[in-house]
This record gives sequence, structure tokens and C-alpha cells, in this order.
Amino acid sequence: MEKISRLNPLFEIVKSCPNRVNKILIQKEKRQKKISEIIQLARANHIPLLFVPKQKLDRLDRNHQGVVALLTPKEFSSLDSILSSATVPFLVLLDGIEDPQNLGAIIRSAEGAGADGIILPERRTVGLSEAVSLVSAGALEYLKVARVKNLARTMDDLKNRGVWLVGAEAAGKEYWYDFDYKLPVGLVLGSEGKGLRPLIKKKCDKILSIPLLGSISSLNVSAAASIFLYEVVRQRESRGKQ
Repeated sequence: MEKISRLNPLFEIVKSCPNRVNKILIQKEKRQKKISEIIQLARANHIPLLFVPKQKLDRLDRNHQGVVALLTPKEFSSLDSILSSATVPFLVLLDGIEDPQNLGAIIRSAEGAGADGIILPERRTVGLSEAVSLVSAGALEYLKVARVKNLARTMDDLKNRGVWLVGAEAAGKEYWYDFDYKLPVGLVLGSEGKGLRPLIKKKCDKILSIPLLGSISSLNVSAAASIFLYEVVRQRESRGKQ
């Protein structure tokens, strides 16, 4: 059983996936607009509500915002499910992202950019924890996430289905905009410290970089992801305006 104690992520979960919510504990006499909205949504979806003293919530989570909800874990999607719902596939493949802050931020940016789904390997990656959900600001509830046993084989599968794989690396000789993102595409990003593993890098059709003109040698992976994600948006939106 998972729990969440932040108002905005909980509101998005109740709105988009009410079946995940087993019950919500609410601090007695807590007056707040967002809590009232959560109560209204929960009652409409027949979610049990328990009004309890603050001390009980404190025992569950010292950093709560007047609520603690108990949830069933988010279900992973299949790769086929993600691709079947995509008109022109726009995917994000993550290799070795172990920081929940980074994963949550990437999910938030990917959902905002209209990506069809995130693909994670079973190993060397953080799970879809409360911290990830919190940083995603509710975006996790709207974005499909697949977990695969072998990322390299999944990349081969995607290429066979016509998806181009673009890897982000500091040492790329071409820049992030040097690709036609109107094609079916999967953005491939590596771990915070080591970047893309050699095999994963080899599987990419293109390796592109973001130029760094200051003193630092790399960007945070979630910052790099946002730059690539919104280049896809820019190119696809500009095509629609032509």
C-alpha cells in the first residue's frame, strides 16, 4: 500500500484515477479550499473518508498537508498499449535514473510536452514512489509508464516498429535540434552521473548534445530532458501551423 500526503498530487489522483484510492484520512476541522475540492471529488467517486485528529496524521507522515491517502500502486502500461494510443509516437526512454527528483521532474515535463509514455528498465532505476509522484505534481497520473526487462532489446523492437531513437549526450557532435522530430521518436536519456551506457548509446540512431558555453560540463538530466522534449513540441507545432 502506498500513501500520499500532498494536496495537489492527491487531487490529481482522485480526479484521474479514483480507483487507486482506498481511503483518505483528513485532519479534523482543517479548512482549506483544496481539501474541500478533494472531499467533493472523493464523495462523488465513493471513496471512504475518515476525519481524524492531526496527531494520527502526524504518525503516518510528519510532512502532511492535512491529508493522508492510502493508494494501490500505479499500474505499469505495456509497450503495445503506449504505441497503440500514439498517432506519431513520442516516447522517453530512461536508462539508470535513480534520483526520484529527476524522474518526477522528467515525468512532469514529458506529460506537459504531450509525450505518449515513459519507458523504464526494471533494474538501475528508481520506482514510482511518493517522492516521484510529488515532484511530478500529479503528471504521473496522466502519463503511461512501461517497465521493461531489457532496455536494449526494447530499443531494437522500437526501431523495428519505425521509431527513431535519439540519445542525449554531452559529447554529441550535433546539437539537440539537428533532427526531424516530426518522425516517430524516442528520446533516450542516461543516468545522472554516467550518462548512457555503451550498449544503449550504440543502439541510438542519433547522439545529440546541448552546447554548454559556461564553466560547467553538464546539465541536470531533467533539465536536458526538458530542452529535448520541447524541441519536439516546437517542430511538431510549427508543422501544424504551416
